Amino acid sequence: MTKILIVDDEPGVSMGLEDHLALEGFEVESRDDGESGLEAVLETKPDLVLLDVMMPKMDGLEVCKELRKRDVTVPVIMLTARGEEIDKVVGLELGADDYVTKPFSPREVVARIKALLRRSRTAGPDPELTELRFADVEVDFKQFQARRAGKPVKLTAREFQVLRLFGSRPGEVITRDEFLDQVWGQDVYITNRSVDNQVWALRRKLEDDPEAPSHFVSVRSVGYRFVPEGEE
Repeated sequence: MTKILIVDDEPGVSMGLEDHLALEGFEVESRDDGESGLEAVLETKPDLVLLDVMMPKMDGLEVCKELRKRDVTVPVIMLTARGEEIDKVVGLELGADDYVTKPFSPREVVARIKALLRRSRTAGPDPELTELRFADVEVDFKQFQARRAGKPVKLTAREFQVLRLFGSRPGEVITRDEFLDQVWGQDVYITNRSVDNQVWALRRKLEDDPEAPSHFVSVRSVGYRFVPEGEE
């Protein structure tokens, strides 16, 4: 079973989430302060942590910072009653993966948990991938530059992201949902058509024949596959 750790000093919040998550089939544990929450993460190794910001002994931001300092990569969703943008920015800069402001619907939290777990378990763009070469195309992800046959090609930031995901998983079928999760993120509500549009843009700029692509190949009703050497 997928294990969720709730770290929140409000009993009503913790109990409500525990009941709802248990009904969804999750194994749930809870702690009511930051120090014991940090210890529980290190000892029990949960699959995901719901972490309140304002808590006694050690606040959620400190806990998140300490986890990332120790190279603990468990997905973290921050919970807070404060809605100021600065809190969200600080939490994400310290390594949180998502953020929910109280009061919230348990169904919303469950949806975010499932989306985050799906993203964390799906291979995303390789952060070590700094360049990509195929056919007559050269891409530098550090400088955000692309060339085709030695001439500059103007790509958008989103197109670079899509191309990096392709380059990280050559030969693999990547579903449209994976593109949405890994490139756009779970907080953006868009359709699969957006993925199709981005791939079509790459085909127009980087394929010899966009209507019969050999590198960015469609997999009917599923998604796309990147073929560096070209598909006949």
